[in-house]
Amino acid sequence: MSEIRAAIIGVGNCASALIQGVEYYKDVTEEVKVPGLMHVNFGGYHIRDIRFVAAFDVNRLKIGKDLSDAIFLEPNSCAKFASVPKLGVKVSRGPILDGVATHTKETFKAYNEKNRESVNVADVLREAEADVLVNFLPVGSHDATRFYAQAALDVGCAFVNCMPEFVVSDRAWGERFKAKGLPAAGDDVKSQLGATILHRNLVRLCVDRGVEIEETYQLNLGGNTDFQNMTVEERLKTKRISKTEAVTSMVPYDVPTRIGPSDYVPFLGDKKICYIFIKGRKFGNMPVTITGKLEVEDSPNSAGVVIDVVRAVKLALDRGIGGPLISVSSYAFKHPPVQVPDDVARQWVEDFIAGKREV
Repeated sequence: MSEIRAAIIGVGNCASALIQGVEYYKDVTEEVKVPGLMHVNFGGYHIRDIRFVAAFDVNRLKIGKDLSDAIFLEPNSCAKFASVPKLGVKVSRGPILDGVATHTKETFKAYNEKNRESVNVADVLREAEADVLVNFLPVGSHDATRFYAQAALDVGCAFVNCMPEFVVSDRAWGERFKAKGLPAAGDDVKSQLGATILHRNLVRLCVDRGVEIEETYQLNLGGNTDFQNMTVEERLKTKRISKTEAVTSMVPYDVPTRIGPSDYVPFLGDKKICYIFIKGRKFGNMPVTITGKLEVEDSPNSAGVVIDVVRAVKLALDRGIGGPLISVSSYAFKHPPVQVPDDVARQWVEDFIAGKREV
């Protein structure tokens, strides 16, 4: 199989975990079970087949740096679990658009747009011969996400939308990718074992066991730039929708729900703490309450999932498949074009790998 030439938008914590993860597992043999990956050999592609060929950011400390160095620069707080050799890829100055909120400009160390111009993104992608463009922009980057999605269409590369901007799940955008014969996966990546996947499965368990759910909430705390960015409610509007629909889609009736980021605690760094509450009624109209707490290192929690997604879209490219990939989107994202239970989605992906399912 050929290599997978990947470009990244946003060299933050998630990008750091992804790039470190590819290096960390590059030499594992196919019989090894890697936590967080469906397969070491995913349809013929090994983890090491992913090659990073371009990256875009607005942080003045990261621009121009080798990608291997940029992933460890401020304000990144992702744990270092792999030493990444020089990648020979310089971080390009991307357009800011709405990717940086007023309250995070200093934290993100955004360059001065009056004195500097961004690169031509399409030209960089074309020169790098990118196969896949992976979006790690901050939550609330409505215009920026669509700008990069259009660049992918213009150049002819697949698009993986890890953020809660509804592009892949939007019918019009999906048709654009289909018309170009380009696969897309998204929206809003679901972590290996994160708040959403845990909450979904607790709710599904209640429904399957006949518990009538009366109300539920999910509160999340974190200390990375993602949580700082989301302290402004307007920027996390789509994030709440994405996380809420991922959970409520498991319940065949309306349930009072509150789900989403609730506070930014700087000293937590890249640690995320989640509290889940479910209240319901069981046999005899007797009350039942479930409370749970989850603590994870936030960014590595999604890196393995993204490695699988990148390989899935490359398989689709190889097979000449365009448009939203329903199988991997349903499995790996909170707001896919089609919501199904996680076990169903996983089987869809296995069927896609085996060639039994087109998308």
